Formats: sequence, structure tokens, C-alpha cells
Amino acid sequence: MFSVIFPGQGSQSVGMANELYNKFETFKINFKKADDLLNYQLSKIILEGPADKLNLTENTQPAIFLISYSIFQVIKNEFEINLNDAKYFAGHSLGEYTALTCSGVLSFENTIKILKLRGKAMQEAVPKGEGGMIAVLGSELEILEDIINKKKNEFKCFIANDNSNGQIVLSGTISNIEKLSIYLNSLNIKNIKLSVSAPFHCELMKTATELMRNELAKIVFKEFQTSLISNVTAQEIDDNLLIRDLLIRQIESRVRWRESVNFMIKNGVNNFIEIGPGKVLSGLVKRIDKKVKVSAINSEEDINKIKI
Repeated sequence: MFSVIFPGQGSQSVGMANELYNKFETFKINFKKADDLLNYQLSKIILEGPADKLNLTENTQPAIFLISYSIFQVIKNEFEINLNDAKYFAGHSLGEYTALTCSGVLSFENTIKILKLRGKAMQEAVPKGEGGMIAVLGSELEILEDIINKKKNEFKCFIANDNSNGQIVLSGTISNIEKLSIYLNSLNIKNIKLSVSAPFHCELMKTATELMRNELAKIVFKEFQTSLISNVTAQEIDDNLLIRDLLIRQIESRVRWRESVNFMIKNGVNNFIEIGPGKVLSGLVKRIDKKVKVSAINSEEDINKIKI
């Protein structure tokens, strides 16, 4: 059995999927449609940069979605490979919106616009330079939760992404993240400050949550054809009434990626197909379970190697 997974922020690069854009009309049509819907040239930022503009969260989120969705459409329409036969769809943070769109629950038009708003709201939830994130390597979730709890009077930080065995990301204000880093260094726990300008997936995103609550209330969610694994619960969901609430909660909630992958494996999945730029999720899945098959699809050569 196979699952289709879609990446989130951090997978972007200037010129991503250039080869597919130049070869397939589907890409050009989708890029033009995105530009028209957003009223600016997102396509030019993707194809030509500059990198600092692409890395603005309000551009990154719709850009990664646009690339992932377009690759999915090329696979379906040009190569006649039906990835909708997957047992599950899943995505990391914004990738969850891609999963819902490719599975037919959300429309392309609604998703590209909502991700622009989501990115902007998450970026502006905390003043620039006041929030940050840190990746902790080689430690365990329980150890970090214990540290956060025991040291809560000295610094307040939050588990943002439980990505894989030995890779956990935390969010907080810059001052609290720095205090956490110093403490982790004293315990010889490796940590790296991430190049992000906001503390995603924690309670500091409260204003973004409220904006998304209002915006998602306007959107129609169609019936599920393929079950989704929710970031918030790491459980299967196929209820279009519940998904709206989970997407709202997702803004401040931990991304339970390790648990999500384990859930899919326990339920028979032995083949993960990552659709989108880069191969971040493929690496995470391999860290979680070396035995499963994993493939990252972002070129024509990759598409030709798809086995389901």
C-alpha cells in the first residue's frame, strides 16, 4: 500500500521544477491561474527569485503548494498514473492543504488564496525579529517536554514539529529560544537556530488562528475520496465537517509528523511518494523507518520511476 505526502515550508528554492514548467502546459496554465488569482507574479518569484522574496512566508506557502499541485496534475494527466488510489494523503503543515486539494476536498482557487493569507498572517503574528525556531537533533521528545516543563519559569518554549526520531523543532520568542539553546548546550544536546522569522505552530500564532478561523468559515469542503492523516491528531480523518476545525487548530498545534508516519505504517503503508520540491519529507520518513520505500518526485525522471 502507498501514501502520498506533500512538503511544507523549507523545501523551496528558486527555479524549483523548472524542467517540468518548461515541458508541460499544465504547469504554465496553473502558474498563470495563480498569478491572476493573487494579482501579482508569484510565478516570476518561483522561476527567477530573488531568494529572499521567495522565502517570505506569504510567498513560500502558495509557491510550494503551486509546485506540488502542478506536479500531481502532470502525473495524473500526462502520465496517467492515478495517485488518488493511495490509502492515505498527508502533508506537513501547509502540505496538508496541498493534500486536501489534490484529493478534491478543496479547490485550487480557494487554496492558493488561503495560503497567501495564511502565510502573511503567520508572518505578522509576532513582530519581525521577536520570534524564532530551533531544531534539536539526537534527542527525544520526552526529554525535551521534561526540560520545557521543569524550566518553564526560566524560559517558555513550545514543541512545534515532532518531525522524526532525533529531529524536533521548538518555537518561542528569540530571548526564550536563546535561553533554551544555552541550556541544551550545557547538556551537550545538539541544536541549530533555524532561518525563520516567526515562531510557527505555537500559541504565539494566536492572531493567525483567528484570521484563519474567519477565512476558513467561507470555504466549501467537499466530500473526502481519500483519507487524510491530520497534523493535529496524527489520526485518519475523512470527515469534511471536522477538517475545518483541525486546520484552524493546526496553526498553533504541534505538527505530529513522526506519529503520522508511524500511524500509516502500522496501517499497512510500505511505500511513501513525496510530491513537491526537494526531498525533506523523504529524509524524515527514512529516519522514522528505514524499511519502507520512499521516493521524492520533482522531475520527469522521478515520475517515470513511480511504482504503486
